[in-house]
Amino acid sequence: MADPRSYRPAPGEISTSPGVYRFRDPDGRVVYVGKAKNLRARLSSYFQDPSKLATKTRTMVFTASAVEWTVVGSELEALQLEYTWIKEYRPRFNIMYRDDKSYPYLAVTMNEQFPRVLVMRGDRKPGVKYFGPFHPAKAIRETVDLMLRVFPVRTCSASVFKRARAQDRPCLLGYIGKCSAPCVGRISPAEHRALAQDFCDFMAGDAERFVKELESAMAAAVEELRFEEAARLRDDITALRRVFERNAVVLPENTEADVFALHMDELEVAVQVFHVRQGRIRGQRGWVMERVEDVGQDVMVEELLKQVYGDLGGTERIPHEVLVPVEPSEAEQLTAWLSGLRGARVQVRVPQRGAKADLMETVRENAEMALKLHKTRRSGDLTTRSAALRELQDALGIDDPLLRIECYDISHSQGTNVVGSMVVVEDGLPKKKDYRRFNVTGEAARDDTASMKDVLRRRFARMAKERQEGVVVTGQVEADEADAGDRRFAYPPSLVVVDGGPPQVAAAAAVLEELGLDDLPVVGLAKRLEEVWVPGDEFPVVLPRASEGLYLLQRIRDESHRFAIAGHRGRRTKAMTASALDAVPGLGPARRQALLTHFGSVEQIRAAGPERLTEVAGIGPTLAQTVHAALTASGGGDTVRA
Repeated sequence: MADPRSYRPAPGEISTSPGVYRFRDPDGRVVYVGKAKNLRARLSSYFQDPSKLATKTRTMVFTASAVEWTVVGSELEALQLEYTWIKEYRPRFNIMYRDDKSYPYLAVTMNEQFPRVLVMRGDRKPGVKYFGPFHPAKAIRETVDLMLRVFPVRTCSASVFKRARAQDRPCLLGYIGKCSAPCVGRISPAEHRALAQDFCDFMAGDAERFVKELESAMAAAVEELRFEEAARLRDDITALRRVFERNAVVLPENTEADVFALHMDELEVAVQVFHVRQGRIRGQRGWVMERVEDVGQDVMVEELLKQVYGDLGGTERIPHEVLVPVEPSEAEQLTAWLSGLRGARVQVRVPQRGAKADLMETVRENAEMALKLHKTRRSGDLTTRSAALRELQDALGIDDPLLRIECYDISHSQGTNVVGSMVVVEDGLPKKKDYRRFNVTGEAARDDTASMKDVLRRRFARMAKERQEGVVVTGQVEADEADAGDRRFAYPPSLVVVDGGPPQVAAAAAVLEELGLDDLPVVGLAKRLEEVWVPGDEFPVVLPRASEGLYLLQRIRDESHRFAIAGHRGRRTKAMTASALDAVPGLGPARRQALLTHFGSVEQIRAAGPERLTEVAGIGPTLAQTVHAALTASGGGDTVRA
């Protein structure tokens, strides 16, 4: 750990203007990003007597080895740049809300000839009607399943719809009455569009009209002794009422708001948000984060709103009103930033009384219960993970804690389509965004040890280069002087694990020594007896069968094996497709993909016959005969799918 005095800048070097600053560790990682109205005053506060600093702030300044800063023109620009850097670097000591999924919406594609109902995330598209957001996505699917009893709108994808039209046969939903089957002409385009519009009207709040119409139809069926139809209508009414009850009005119908609440202890914070649209709670979302900063609720609320809304733009995605438990720090700049993202005014305020204050209390109670549940569930897992890491560290004689473990595996079929995998575990948990695959070709693919050497050399080459250069930026930098690419791939692991015994371990150790990284611990886990091999040792390290450390290594090894096999199968599938279709003269990539999209697999293309092949755009009679002849000559057994 570095002494803060070793990298403390002179006060005269730091500007008194607004700006953003970054602390970096010895490996160049950004460990903290912050903003300040006065950079000199704020940065100086980090280099006071360490005993006066908060515990986690003291840990941060001793973890870092350099600080750099960027001067900007205003506090609003500082807020924007701070958000950008937090999203880019995901610093260890910043508040991070670990839920990066976009909001799920119920969408109706009114811009198509036959509108479709589906769950949609991401950017909005013109001509599509959206309802929500909902959370979880399962709630949308349950709602749609109930709605399709009364409004059997199409839900299938374009390829399924096109295939059903070509085969003149509806899908399963068409047979069970949950789709009006416009693909086979059971309903005209105009009638289907009217059905989709009724679906939209119901979701927009006009529910009672449809319920009354169904009640009238049910009464008429009973009078005419059509009891089966009356029973079906009764079930339809029940389904609509269940959907309607889920969307009960809690605030005035013109209310568009997101309601946030937090509940925290010394270590963690639980966040809950209710999405209110047209006065109804359309969705609920929540997550728990670690308190890596000793800050108050006002700063936490500011960070929360920046991360939740930073990637969302447009009037429909950011509501008119954001209700929070306390006024965020830098409230004026935050409101201006959100209004700029929305393109219209956004109000960020604390409800004091009335229905909105009551709803805020309900959200707070949800956050409190979520934190209690999280701690109850996690206590056993956290204890087990800590014990496994500690046991493994002691058994291998490694001095530093095993904060990051990387495991490597090779997958192939008799030396073809060789794929290497790298999986990452941090604090005993998988970090899937850092997973990597390596396609191994040429001389490196001759055997497993050569492939392992190639993968490790490619993975650690950049880290070795940066360690040799040993350049760490300190001081004022320009806003556009961001690092080229993602530096996280160059981070040193605490332990390197390879799948295999002494040959694989020796190969890995040789590569690390060649690159000047022989200080990185490396071990191998052999499958047969689950022995742990260390480079240069004649005998393996044998961990007890009930060892938590061995269980951890096995899980990492199995995950690496799974990840490698998935990549290998993908390459093999492409190779199989090439062997079947690429050899057909006159059939280019676009037409080949069109055939696979239309028919679904090479086997179905082979069985289709020349006449049906001409249904695909760009496939004429002559080319259809050529394709059919080539596939027939190649024989069966190829089941590659699009």
